[in-house]
Amino acid sequence: MSTTQIPLAFASCSIGLPKHTLHQKVEAIRSVGFQGIELSFPDLLSYASQQFGRDVAEDDYETLCGAAKAVRDLCSRHKLAIMVLQPFSNFEGWPAGSPERENAFARAKGWIKIMSAAEIGMLQVGSSDSVGISSSFADLAADLRELADMLAHHGFKLAYENWCWATRAPKWKDVWEIVKMVDRPNIGLCLDTFQTAGGEWGDPTTASRLIEGLSAKNLTAQYKNSLKELASTVPSYKIYFLQISDAYKMDEPLADVEEQGLRPRGRWSHDWRPLPYDGGYLPITEFAEAVLKTGFRGWVSVEVFDGKFKDKYGDDLMGFAHKAKSATQMLLSTASASGDEAAK
Repeated sequence: MSTTQIPLAFASCSIGLPKHTLHQKVEAIRSVGFQGIELSFPDLLSYASQQFGRDVAEDDYETLCGAAKAVRDLCSRHKLAIMVLQPFSNFEGWPAGSPERENAFARAKGWIKIMSAAEIGMLQVGSSDSVGISSSFADLAADLRELADMLAHHGFKLAYENWCWATRAPKWKDVWEIVKMVDRPNIGLCLDTFQTAGGEWGDPTTASRLIEGLSAKNLTAQYKNSLKELASTVPSYKIYFLQISDAYKMDEPLADVEEQGLRPRGRWSHDWRPLPYDGGYLPITEFAEAVLKTGFRGWVSVEVFDGKFKDKYGDDLMGFAHKAKSATQMLLSTASASGDEAAK
């Protein structure tokens, strides 16, 4: 299967400004040829508030389900698939009987209701960045196994993603080990160019904005070895989708402290993630190449958080969507060509 046939999606949180409606985003995304969206929970909340003329609480699942049905119809009219609901966070690893664990599972039940209402077949779960959770992969896997079974009851899948600022599973290999321990047919990986390149090669807190403590040559070799292992050990059917973005090399390094509960890589992720080929510096092509080498040809989705969006694009949703489509196609084409050349 050629990379030109890979289905392309766009995270709804990754286009436009707060003033832009979900309807406007959907129209721009579909008009340039994307086939799906990741429905971001904050966009659903905003849409619900607009639909019902009041602020809707995050746990008002009855109202959110009504909004989810409307979003389903909106996307259906635009022939756009809702391929995943995201981002479900801080779920796994809480102590048994704790209020946090009870809340996590209550949220899971509520999100599953939303998925049913919107006919969304997959939930994306980010590896937890909470500090009070178990350090045991077995404990994390046990919670995710229970969630996978809850989802399986509805015919849904779970895509587990490594967040590079997570407390227990910041690397692709960590989440892969946990997925294997869960041992359920409906759990797989969400891989992300930023999360791996930004976690295993880049570092927003250092002078060079690279991981320091080893030579540049050894850092590159270490990163390439990680990608080689991914390509040779992860079966393509266990990769549910690939998210793409890059990262800016900021003028000044970020302070190596938590601010508003976020570690430096978390803050980096939230505001300094442009499109590929749009000002970033991470080795993301190499990561995409490794994923394609597994044989993966599933959903590829644009998930960017560009704090410079207004300065660079203003209100031009369509222009940004066009640029995102071109950048996605270029990344896949370049990664595929690099893989072909390496195989010779």
